[in-house]
Amino acid sequence: MASVASEVPGEGTAGGTGGTVRVDSWIWSVRLTKTRSQAAAACRAGHVRVNGERVKPAYSVKAGDEIRLRHAGRERIVVVSRTVRKRVGAPVAVECYVDNSPPPPPRELTVPVALRDRGTGRPTKRERRDLDRLHGH
Repeated sequence: MASVASEVPGEGTAGGTGGTVRVDSWIWSVRLTKTRSQAAAACRAGHVRVNGERVKPAYSVKAGDEIRLRHAGRERIVVVSRTVRKRVGAPVAVECYVDNSPPPPPRELTVPVALRDRGTGRPTKRERRDLDRLHGH
């Protein structure tokens, strides 16, 4: 009978606390981005920093590295506690990092969206100007 290398799916022989994995792959694996291509694009755009340095998608991360990711309008600050090579479930993903991110802004501070009643048609010139004034244009 074959022995299981690890209880966490997606961890290979280089997984756990001793191995390294690509930063874009790790960000996707622990569900900080929806797709790996989004993670790679964030790296190329300079939105990912490892230990204070801007990194390319192929940069290797290991346990103990601090990753700062600007994504979806907020900054996530996480410390790698375990490396995983394949995407894992949400409960397992949370165990792979320590989240030091500031809390998201409260919903009350977001800009209110002007809603129009259904079926009222296009806004008149006066209504459009009022909407522009509300949005600060």
